[in-house]
Amino acid sequence: MLAYVLRRIMILIPTLLGVSVIVFLMLHITPGDPAELLLGERATEESLAELREHLGLNKPVYVQYGLFLKRLMHGDLGETIRTRQKVWTEVKQRFPATIELSVVALCISCVVGIILGIISATRQYSIFDYLSMLGALIGVSMPIFWLGLVFMLIFSLHLGWLPMSGRLSVDIDIDAITNFYILDAILTRNWPALKDALWHIIMPAVTLSTIPTAIVARMTRSSMLEVLRQDYIKTAKAKGLSNFKVVYKHALRNALIPVVTTIGIQFGVLLGGAILTETIFAWPGVGKWMYDAVMQRDYIVIQGGVLIIATVFVTINLGVDVLYAVINPRISVK
Repeated sequence: MLAYVLRRIMILIPTLLGVSVIVFLMLHITPGDPAELLLGERATEESLAELREHLGLNKPVYVQYGLFLKRLMHGDLGETIRTRQKVWTEVKQRFPATIELSVVALCISCVVGIILGIISATRQYSIFDYLSMLGALIGVSMPIFWLGLVFMLIFSLHLGWLPMSGRLSVDIDIDAITNFYILDAILTRNWPALKDALWHIIMPAVTLSTIPTAIVARMTRSSMLEVLRQDYIKTAKAKGLSNFKVVYKHALRNALIPVVTTIGIQFGVLLGGAILTETIFAWPGVGKWMYDAVMQRDYIVIQGGVLIIATVFVTINLGVDVLYAVINPRISVK
């Protein structure tokens, strides 16, 4: 197991290196000059040249990329062009908000998706099966930004049940220990802050979870149907085991293997999809931060943000592969 994990970690290095090359080249062939965006259209040529010299924008692309790799080896993602703060410092401030939103959305996806998939598989061709799969199809096809706006219109403007945007109300104070507001509220026993944080995260988390929920439900149904047709399931039924034990003890454990893969991939997708959700709901996470960086053409922020998301994504995939052996001991990881 340890040798396998080490080999996978070694594979991550060229993968992330390739990601950094692609992002770096794409950003540098995009029209626009970061110096002009910073200083404005009325900036003089002298000031523009001085800023380009300070940022290293006047150097060849390969030299700029070499400097980027040199900083990266020392754990330095560079400084943002707009605020002149360290990228890693801003990431540490915003990443907990993105992780918190993604984890809540993933929990919703897993619970709802797996339950719908199991019921649909055990009641194949029933009305519930047709309706749940139709809902899954709609969930996959529905744009996140449109659904978020609809939720805001209904639950915030018309009904007034949920806050429209933000992570916490302005009149609520919380001691930020980990910057995960839900966890911090529990640790400090700040129950008003916990209620307010949960109230704020409901709408963006549900919006973000729609596509993963649909995918998990369809995958669970498909995997369960395949397992339920196996001979050992028929044998378990012939022994007189209850339907609950057959489904949840024997069938579900083997059916979860492809579902776990799907869930792991979807968590990485959630981190990327959070860009739209965080922008719509003004959620102060990495997604909103990267959107602002794109609009301001702060390519240093974009490079660092994409690289961090790619690192999290491939790390999750590694964890999913290792988790196979935990779910099914018959699978050997070599």
